Amino acid sequence: MTQHIEGTTAAEIAESVRALVDRGTLAPGTMLPPVRALADQLGVNRNTAVAAYRLLSQAGVTTSAGRAGTRVNGSAHSPQDGYAHGTVLRDVGSGNPDPALIPALAELADRPVMYGEPTIDTDLEQWARQWCTPDLAPSDIAITVTSGAVDAIERLLAGALVRDDAVGLEDPCFLASIHTVKLGGYRAVGMAVDAEGITPSGLRTALDAGVRAIVTTPRAQNPTGVTMTPSRAAELRAILAEHPYVLVIEDDHFSMLAPQAPQSIIGPEHQRFALVRSVSKFLGPDMGLAIVATDLHTQSRLAMRLSPGTTWVSHILQRLTLSQLTSPTAQALVADAAKHYAARNAAFASLLTARGIAAPALSAISLWVDTGVSADAVVRELMKRGWLARTEDEFALHRSPGSGSHVRLTVHDLADEDQRQLADDLALAITSQ
Repeated sequence: MTQHIEGTTAAEIAESVRALVDRGTLAPGTMLPPVRALADQLGVNRNTAVAAYRLLSQAGVTTSAGRAGTRVNGSAHSPQDGYAHGTVLRDVGSGNPDPALIPALAELADRPVMYGEPTIDTDLEQWARQWCTPDLAPSDIAITVTSGAVDAIERLLAGALVRDDAVGLEDPCFLASIHTVKLGGYRAVGMAVDAEGITPSGLRTALDAGVRAIVTTPRAQNPTGVTMTPSRAAELRAILAEHPYVLVIEDDHFSMLAPQAPQSIIGPEHQRFALVRSVSKFLGPDMGLAIVATDLHTQSRLAMRLSPGTTWVSHILQRLTLSQLTSPTAQALVADAAKHYAARNAAFASLLTARGIAAPALSAISLWVDTGVSADAVVRELMKRGWLARTEDEFALHRSPGSGSHVRLTVHDLADEDQRQLADDLALAITSQ
C-alpha cells in the first residue's frame, strides 16, 4: 500500500515508511516505488526521495538492489552455524564438537548444549511463561533470555530504533538506562515521576515529542522507590491506546522482592511491548540473566541479536537460575530479603521523621530523601562526616546542576547505631545550609 507513504522531507518520508512497516501495512518483500515515481507522488525533489531511501536502508528497513528496485526487508534470520533443523538429511556441516568429549556439570546439565540448539532452556522458558503471563494483558507472548536487564533494554532499543530516534525515560531515571540511551545515540525525552509513577502529562509530552520507545519501572522505581498505582497505570494505558506501536519496555527489576502486585501500562491491544525481569536483585548481580516477555514481532528482532553460540546466555547459567527460582530454600531467602529491605528502610525513615525530615518508607533497595535544600551541599557535608551519598542531579535527564534537593541513601545494611548516626549527620548537614 505504497500510496500511504507521505511526507515532504527525507526524514518525514522515511518515518512514514517505517510506521507503515511497523503496522504491517507494508509487508516484507513489498517493492517501494521507484525514486522518480515517489518524488512525483509526493511532489518533492528527486534528491529528497533518494535521501529518504538512503535513511531507510541505513536503518535496515529496506534493501536496494539498484535498478531492480528497493524492497521492504523481512525478519528472516541470517544463516546460523550449528545444527540444521527440519531436515531428513544427515547433517555433516554443523561444525559442532563431539558432545561425548565435553565434561558436563552433572548436577545442572545431563548433556552439553551444542551450536544451533534453541537459545533458551525449555524448562526455564516454561517457568518464565507462567511467571510473566498473568501480569501482561496481551495473551500472545514470547519468552527470551538475555544477559541481564541492561542487555535486554539495549538489544530491544537497537532492534526498534535508529540513531537520533527519541526514547522516553523516567525523570529522575535509573543510571544504566540513561547510559544505554546515550551510547545508542538516541535522544532521551524525560517523563516526570511523582508518588504514583510516570505522570500522564509526562507521558503525553514524550509521545508528542515523537518517541518510538519508552522505558518504565512498574515497581521500586530507581532512584525514587515509587511503585505504579492501579489508577495511574489505567490512565497511562488509556493514553497509550492511541499509540499502539510505540515500544513499551517495563523494567520490573524488583519483581520477587516487591510486596505489591505489578501494575502494567501495556494494554491488551498494544502491539510492541517487553516485560523485563532480571534476577540480579534477589539472586545476585553476577547471575547476569533476565527473563524477557514480548510480543512476537519484538521477540523476532530480539532473537536476531541473540545468535546461538555467540551471544546466547549459557544453558548452565539458565539451569542454575531455574534451580534457584524453584528451590524452597532459595524462595524462603528471597522472602526474608524482601522483609529485611522493607523493615530496615522503615526503621530509618522513622529516625528521619523524628528529626523533621520527610522520607517515605517505600519498598525498594534505597530511600529517596528530600532534604529541602541543595542536595549537593548536603552530600558535601555528609562526606566530611564519612558518608557517601548520591544526589538527585546524578539521576536527572535535563536539569541545571545543583538544582536538586533529593539524595538517594542505601541503608538496609547499616546496624541500628549506624542508622542513628547517619540520621543525626544528615539532620546536621541539612540545618547547616
